[in-house]
Amino acid sequence: MALGFETGQATDVGCRRQINEDALLARPDLGLWVVADGMGGHAAGDFASQTIVAQLDTVGCAVSTEDLLARSLERLQRANDLIRTRSGELGGSTVGATVVAVLAHGPTFACLWAGDSRVYLFRKGQLVQQTRDHTEVNALLAAGTITQAEADTWPRKNVITRAIGVDAAVACDQVQGTLEQDDVLLLCSDGLTEHLQDHEIAACLGNLPPQQACDALIRETLARGARDNVTVVAVRCAPPFDGARASEDDILDDLA
Repeated sequence: MALGFETGQATDVGCRRQINEDALLARPDLGLWVVADGMGGHAAGDFASQTIVAQLDTVGCAVSTEDLLARSLERLQRANDLIRTRSGELGGSTVGATVVAVLAHGPTFACLWAGDSRVYLFRKGQLVQQTRDHTEVNALLAAGTITQAEADTWPRKNVITRAIGVDAAVACDQVQGTLEQDDVLLLCSDGLTEHLQDHEIAACLGNLPPQQACDALIRETLARGARDNVTVVAVRCAPPFDGARASEDDILDDLA
């Protein structure tokens, strides 16, 4: 089954940061969408995220999802090496970036990630997170060391345990699935999920076309203080829903 893709994308520096260390890539012609969230400050975090998307932008046309995965992992290793070289030039300071990518070929897709940027799948009114955050608090929660209530207020909840550029070899997790018509995939940096809940994200994706949904999500995050950079990419499979949609203002009123 061949699917077309309608893509929306948006990024913003937020309300408190001076530079935007996030980067995104949207290549529906290649079946590839990426969000990277840099760390390391000026001349480092932005370099890391931009290096990742620049390398992934060279994957070319793949013959299968597995081929696209292999090509993407090879480009991530290249980016990893370049980032580590940059770290050495800066005296060994930590430089890196989280990455999340959606790769689609025919009816199949894969999610590839390292860190706490996320992919969500919105299907038939339900929003399901496809990725699992590589964070210290998530590891403790999975091990049963802390409770969910403790995790919600954990002082180191934003400490990530994987990133591109930190170790010599890239370590990514991946999941695969099958796409259906009218599915919407959302890629985002943690600047979004720090401020918006899943049901609020679902309200935008279910009632607005991809670009309008991205714009609305960014605007609402900014209205709530946007403590970090925030980046979103939305991908709808096949043509948009038929029929009347709620207006963007109505959705934002629901989020308030």
